[in-house]
Amino acid sequence: MSDKILKKLFQNHIEGTKAKEIVTNVEVLVCYLTSDVKMAGNFTSLKVYANTRMLKHLYDKKPAEEFYFILQNLDKIASHPDHLYRNLSSKRGDIGLLKKIDGEFYFCSLEKSSQKEKLKNSNHVSTCFRLRKKKKNNYLKNYKLLWSWKGDLPSS
Repeated sequence: MSDKILKKLFQNHIEGTKAKEIVTNVEVLVCYLTSDVKMAGNFTSLKVYANTRMLKHLYDKKPAEEFYFILQNLDKIASHPDHLYRNLSSKRGDIGLLKKIDGEFYFCSLEKSSQKEKLKNSNHVSTCFRLRKKKKNNYLKNYKLLWSWKGDLPSS
C-alpha cells in the first residue's frame, strides 16, 4: 500500500522536475517497523516516514531503474530488513537497514526522532540506495552490526 502512497507523492511533487529544483516538502507514512527491529535499533516508535526532499535527491542522483525499484520497495526495505547497522557518525541517519531483494542489496538509512522534532516518536528515511555486490562488504566494513535475522531467515 505505501508504494502507492510514495508513487503518488512522486507524481504530485517530483516527476518532471529539473535537476536540483526545489520541491515542496511533504511527508508521508511509509511503513511500520516490526517490534524486533524497533527493539534491536532502540527506536522509540514503529512509524517510518519519507519526504519529498529525500525522494527528490534519489530522483536526481540514482539511475531510473534503481529509483523506481526503491519507490516500489522502500516499505519492505525499512519494515523487514535482514540486518541493522549503527550508522557512521559521518553519515546522515542513525541506523542502517540492509535488505536483500531479488539478489540485490539495498541500504536504507533512518533518522530517529528527537524530542525537538514536530513529529515526535517517528523515524525518517534519510536515504536509500542499492549496494553493488562487489562493494557491499567494503562499504559495510566499518559499520557495527546491531542485529540480523537468525541464519538470515526470520524466526517462526
